[in-house]
Amino acid sequence: MAARRDFTRESLAAGVRAGDKRALARAITLVENSDPLAYELVRDVYPETGRAYAVGITGPPGVGKSSLISSLVRHVREDGKTVGVISVDPSSPFSQGALLGDRIRLSDHFLDPEVFIRSMGTRGHLGGLAEATLQALLVLDAAGKELVFLETVGAGQSEVEVIGIADTVVLVLMPGSGDSIQALKAGIMEIPDVIAINKMDHPAAKTMQSEVRSILSLDKNRAWRPPIVLTDATRGENVPKLWEHIEAHHAFLVDEGLLEQRRREHLAAEVFAVASARAKVYLERAVAGDPELRRLLDEVQSRELDPLTAVREIIDKVFPPWRRKPQARHSLRSRPLGAVSPTSRARRRSTRRTRSRGLRGVRSSSRPRTCSGPARSRFEAPLRGSPP
Repeated sequence: MAARRDFTRESLAAGVRAGDKRALARAITLVENSDPLAYELVRDVYPETGRAYAVGITGPPGVGKSSLISSLVRHVREDGKTVGVISVDPSSPFSQGALLGDRIRLSDHFLDPEVFIRSMGTRGHLGGLAEATLQALLVLDAAGKELVFLETVGAGQSEVEVIGIADTVVLVLMPGSGDSIQALKAGIMEIPDVIAINKMDHPAAKTMQSEVRSILSLDKNRAWRPPIVLTDATRGENVPKLWEHIEAHHAFLVDEGLLEQRRREHLAAEVFAVASARAKVYLERAVAGDPELRRLLDEVQSRELDPLTAVREIIDKVFPPWRRKPQARHSLRSRPLGAVSPTSRARRRSTRRTRSRGLRGVRSSSRPRTCSGPARSRFEAPLRGSPP
């Protein structure tokens, strides 16, 4: 295999297909850094994707997500499955650095040639994952990994992006982390396919299991009822049972024809997500390089201009109007010639009422009724020069 700096597009793609760890590490680094070579690489290996099963592991900080993944990896490796793990850690909003510590709890699998572990920082991306998570998943998929675990950052009540990437979502909870009211208002409770209550030796473990089960029972329309499993990740207790429920959900998706549907939705969402991120970068660079646009920001900061007006002017300058959806005022183009608009019809009714009351300023009945003011130029301009 080529040295790190000797990788070419062809050798890197070949290394990824062969499952070479150095090639995989280099490929994911290029994807994270939005390197131009990453676009070519993903395009080359994309036809080999679509075979890996992605399992998302999410939950609040400190519930034992990494330890549970380690136990799950140990269990599935006994069946001979090849595994990839992508662990996402939060990046500092000040230094932009990240302590990639989740891999420490996966140290038992470092020397396993069929397990590839990669940590990455969020780099300011919200939602619980990194922006490059799905692209990294595609790279591991092309490398032949049968199973890929996606570990989110310590999630709160709204970090639910993992549902847009993983085929099955496992929510890990811990006893004593809040009452039933907290569980009711947490948006993260709406996304899991399987729920694991870790640290099952805690006195409140079964109480929490009952509370979560009662909350899930409120959703009467859900075809799949998320099972709740009490586990202990450090001792490996009930981990095989947890894996059975994960496989049962996989079988459910396949039988109902939902697996392919989910994946199609995930890929379509990724297109818009990456496009939005690129558009944001382009917009920031355009503003930074244009003195006129920077002046708008200065006026907002000095409260001479409101933010929404500044946004409209920046968009009009950076993205030409012909690229945007036509405004409502242009909808008259689709109206048949001579058709009366609702605004014109209401104005004519008002004119008739005024005439019936005999007020001054009423038009003569022999005088044609026309619109006045701005509406006149809008509705009558296309008819100028046409025969009466």
